[in-house]
Amino acid sequence: MKQSGYSRLLYAMVLVCGIGFAQMSNLQAAILPDFTQIVKSNSNVVVNISTQKTAEVGMPSVPFNGVPGMPDNDPFKDFFKRFFPNQEGQPHKQVLRSLGSGFIISSDGYILTNAHVVKDADEIVVRLSDQREKSAKLIGSDEQSDVALIKIDANGLPVANLGDSSRLEVGQWVLAIGSPFGFDHTATQGIISALQRNLPNESYVPFIQTDVAVNPGNSGGPLFDASGKVIGINSQIYSNNGGYIGLSFAIPIELATNVAEQLKTKGVVTRGWLGVLIQPVNQDLADAFKLGHPQGALVAEVTPGSPADKAGIRSGDIITQFNGAAVGSSEQLPPLVASTAVGKSVPIKVIRKGNQKTLTATIGQLDKAVLASTEDTVEVDKLAITVTNLSQEQRQKANTGELGVIVQSVDKGPAANAGIRSGDIIVNLDHQEVHNTKDMVSISEHLHGDKPVPVLVERGQHPLFLALKIHA
Repeated sequence: MKQSGYSRLLYAMVLVCGIGFAQMSNLQAAILPDFTQIVKSNSNVVVNISTQKTAEVGMPSVPFNGVPGMPDNDPFKDFFKRFFPNQEGQPHKQVLRSLGSGFIISSDGYILTNAHVVKDADEIVVRLSDQREKSAKLIGSDEQSDVALIKIDANGLPVANLGDSSRLEVGQWVLAIGSPFGFDHTATQGIISALQRNLPNESYVPFIQTDVAVNPGNSGGPLFDASGKVIGINSQIYSNNGGYIGLSFAIPIELATNVAEQLKTKGVVTRGWLGVLIQPVNQDLADAFKLGHPQGALVAEVTPGSPADKAGIRSGDIITQFNGAAVGSSEQLPPLVASTAVGKSVPIKVIRKGNQKTLTATIGQLDKAVLASTEDTVEVDKLAITVTNLSQEQRQKANTGELGVIVQSVDKGPAANAGIRSGDIIVNLDHQEVHNTKDMVSISEHLHGDKPVPVLVERGQHPLFLALKIHA
């Protein structure tokens, strides 16, 4: 039988040091964590969450035409139409079900889970450790952090002991309890692999990366430290096959509880906004900016009128400290800004042309429009339209140069009232050039009142001015 390196080490100690096998067993127990008591003490705070929603789906169009040469009154046609009514592609309703996990944070029934576990659910059912099932109400959900707060009608429930995720260190032992593939109260263990990990499209969550086995159904369940305190919510895995391959990510508990408290008291989550587009600093950029070594967040662009703009931050500045917290790399800045109270004035240290400066910014509020402003396709809620950046081929065909966004869809609202159509290319709004979706969002956010503003669109390679009113 093959031995692990650890087993061989213990065996060598037995031979060399004369340690007995009983003593070796005690030594092994002292080195490895024993999660037995943690599982016994905390399994009753973990719940299984099942949801269902009704969605309208369409069958692919597969008309039955019978055998070639057969007459139109082929009896098989009536057969298929009778017993397969959706075979012609008609939409029909289908009930979709999903499974997840959660944990109790108050004795009166408040439960934390992931937003994606309960997204669009028509019904949420919570199964407790004693197998009781209770309907749950969605208190609030925040997709940006993937945190949701639900509540069941109950009292005297066991409550999870919440820890401090700000003091975690790489290498710590951790334990997950959840319902992978519906198997209730499954416990898996591992270590913290990395901290403050940023994932694509997840700029505002500094994830805890672990090697704890997490699979579909674990989402929303707690991540415990070796003392039995919850330090995270298991949220995502990185996988090329849909299953666990050694990379799992948890939302820090302090971020999750902050979001939950806002959902409970306000129904929405507010985040701080600085108004900068940043990029990482590699060694070449560090040399170019005379830094000595890569550090900080390089400001590539400053949004006009933003808190950063008003504070005097410029493109080319390198932010190295925000509100007293060091910014060692670009991915550390967004969570720091997002967690800052709106309206708070904070010091920001930057390096500009080799010199260090301290500026003061009053943090604004991040909204959906700002979040969408860097995307290729955005919904401009204020105008009730969806616009997309032009591809290079579209720009050449439209002959608009570097200007323009193409209208993808128009809903009932100001844009439709102005006569804007799907396929129009908006090149100017309220006397301001529109280069991309970011410009479109930024300009539209400053439109107010019932006085019309001019909109220049290109329709069929011909320019056309339209008058747009925010309030009819």
